[in-house]
Amino acid sequence: MTPPVIAVVVCLVAIALLLVAELKQLVWLKWIAKPIASGAFVATAILRGALASSYGTVIVVALGLGLVGDVLLIPKSKKSFLLGILAFLLGHVGFCVAFVIFGVDWRFAVGSLLVLAPLGVVVGRWLMPSVPDKLRGAVVAYITVISTMLALAIGVEANGAHVLFGAALLFYASDLSVAMDRFKEAGFWNRAWGLPAYFIAQLLFAWFVTG
Repeated sequence: MTPPVIAVVVCLVAIALLLVAELKQLVWLKWIAKPIASGAFVATAILRGALASSYGTVIVVALGLGLVGDVLLIPKSKKSFLLGILAFLLGHVGFCVAFVIFGVDWRFAVGSLLVLAPLGVVVGRWLMPSVPDKLRGAVVAYITVISTMLALAIGVEANGAHVLFGAALLFYASDLSVAMDRFKEAGFWNRAWGLPAYFIAQLLFAWFVTG
């Protein structure tokens, strides 16, 4: 196996262990499996030659921020969660920048945002009754950024980058899973699809990193 393939395999094994940790509520295993899975998708991007282009370099930065956010979401404290949201928000900004570098069809991006913005309002109104006051501003900012990220990904897809759009869509869905888990106490089965969706999205970004 080539080094990038090994990194992908390590990530997939760590995801499986993470799901076991979530099912059994083994915090010690979460602290092992989650950083390994996240570190593996960053390694995948680097091993695929990401640092040879500006697009790939920005993707690596965005993935690295995801790694930081993943670690910060392991504890249950509000401060750690807020810092985790900030890391992921900056990561989404990184993906937005990467998409612009790659090439966006702005007609599709702007048109998509006109649809995604009302959807974001609906999601926000659904979440807000369960969101602590100190986190509401961060949640609104996050919904705005992920909606923009997905709209730009649709613009990228219009230029033929179907994999990037698929990865962004999975990422968007996984963010909804995190919100449901944190604010609606959705339980293990929500994480059972949300976590794989997130990590597969990151692996897709990492693998198809040569823009």
